[in-house]
Amino acid sequence: MKVTRTPLEGVLIFEPKEHSDARGSFYEVYVRRKYEEHGVRDVFVQDNYSVSKKGVLRGLHYQLQPAQAKLVRVTRGEVFDVAVDLRKDSPTFGKWVGERLSEQNLKQMYIPVGFAHGFCVLSETAEFLYKCSDYYAPSGERGILWNDPDIGIDWPLDNPILSEKDQKLPLLRDL
Repeated sequence: MKVTRTPLEGVLIFEPKEHSDARGSFYEVYVRRKYEEHGVRDVFVQDNYSVSKKGVLRGLHYQLQPAQAKLVRVTRGEVFDVAVDLRKDSPTFGKWVGERLSEQNLKQMYIPVGFAHGFCVLSETAEFLYKCSDYYAPSGERGILWNDPDIGIDWPLDNPILSEKDQKLPLLRDL
């Protein structure tokens, strides 16, 4: 498994090794000890799955209490996945990192506690699967506006399809 560190401390890109032959292919999606070797010690308690069409942008979301780390991947299609550092004492507070995740490249992004997360769909549809280190709690759900100018994410689309809730999210400076 190839592991790439990003400019944001704790955010990692994992690339499982795929084994292919005339029958098809195989790869290990998640082997806990391999992630632990790179500092990911979260116990994932919930898996979530979404299907979205081209142009949909989901995010930027995070959960206060209980906070969640996430391990995200695409099972069909392609997305541009983003993590934003919300750790107030971090030297990269308010900075972001993005990565294309697809069924072809098999990449996974690990997003630790203290980050907002979002993605936009680049293919006709995308199936998105993510592991969470704690259970969903509606009372702790929060978010930041996708195009916050202080964060300046370089999204690969101009007019995303947003939920009504995501259209009304606050700016980072207003939190």
